[in-house]
Amino acid sequence: MSKLGNIGARLYRGEVGYDFIGKRKIWYGLSILITIVAIVGLGVRGLNMGIEFSGGAVFTTPKTSVSTSEAQHKAEAASGGHQAVVQKLGGSALRIQISGLDTKQSVSVQEELAKDLNVPVKDVNTQLVGPSWGEQIANKAWLGLGIFMVLVVLYLAIAFEWRMAVAALIALIHDLTITVGIYALVGFEVTPGTVIGLLTILGYSLYDTVVVFDSLKEASKDITKQTRFTYSEVANRSINGTLVRSINTTVVALLPVAGLLFVGGGVLGAGMLNDISLALFVGLAAGAYSSIFIATPLVADLKEREPQMKNLAKRVKAKRAAAAAKGEDQEDAQDGAADATDAEDDDGSAVVGPRRQPASRNRGRGRPSGKRR
Repeated sequence: MSKLGNIGARLYRGEVGYDFIGKRKIWYGLSILITIVAIVGLGVRGLNMGIEFSGGAVFTTPKTSVSTSEAQHKAEAASGGHQAVVQKLGGSALRIQISGLDTKQSVSVQEELAKDLNVPVKDVNTQLVGPSWGEQIANKAWLGLGIFMVLVVLYLAIAFEWRMAVAALIALIHDLTITVGIYALVGFEVTPGTVIGLLTILGYSLYDTVVVFDSLKEASKDITKQTRFTYSEVANRSINGTLVRSINTTVVALLPVAGLLFVGGGVLGAGMLNDISLALFVGLAAGAYSSIFIATPLVADLKEREPQMKNLAKRVKAKRAAAAAKGEDQEDAQDGAADATDAEDDDGSAVVGPRRQPASRNRGRGRPSGKRR
């Protein structure tokens, strides 16, 4: 078995683990800091909206020896200072898009570009884009986002419980805010591809969260019938049990997206890939982070406020204090609790949380009694 697979098996059995729930305030603080930076970036720099949303003109030139930076300078000068985005197409052709141009201005810019690039005017193709089309896309995107959020909350509230629905909703908003904020800070152009990318990451983020929630639902079944684990401890075991799976799926999903963003957009200069690949890359990473560090800890916080979970925590604490007073260490106390749990299991009762211990601990000495000999 590989080293990572061995670690995953030990995490699943509860032999090793990291206290995600106990250190949740650290992750809350980190998420709040990142979110504040994203909001400030969005407020200060704003989003660089493409011509699909702001309106303008797209000029496609034939083969030319002019570089993209030089073409951008000439296009902005010809348009009277309007921002221009230049992309190199196959065969050394150029695609120049300039926001905020009307029909009369586009004709003048077409003539100036043909003169500056030393190509015939008729060979410079012009296409006008009105802002109404982009506005329709934005409105439909907001509508789709709203419907998606409502359906997510209803599904999670029915399949799990309302606390998990609230936690998942907060995690989704967290992922969207960070992704949009990074878009503002980086300055990438927002296109319909960006909208598609944003809607895509919602499904992935929800999938990773539901995997942890499903494990938590099974592990916390009839949790109040035992005194070995608190709800937060069971939630922490659920995160650790699915941790390697979350890491594997996230890495596998990020690799092709990283190829689009860094190789396609950066090395090969295919700038048209940047709009969707950045949204996917940031959103996938943020979704994996929020499912582990935000969503499940929030569920634990909400559940621990319930009277029955407070009583459970008191009983667990009292049992451990009693075991400590008798001179038993926590390991022996948990072995005794495991015996009681096994007895309940023989009667058909549910078992809460992973209880199996490594085989080496029980080898050759039978079932532990929970008392020192």
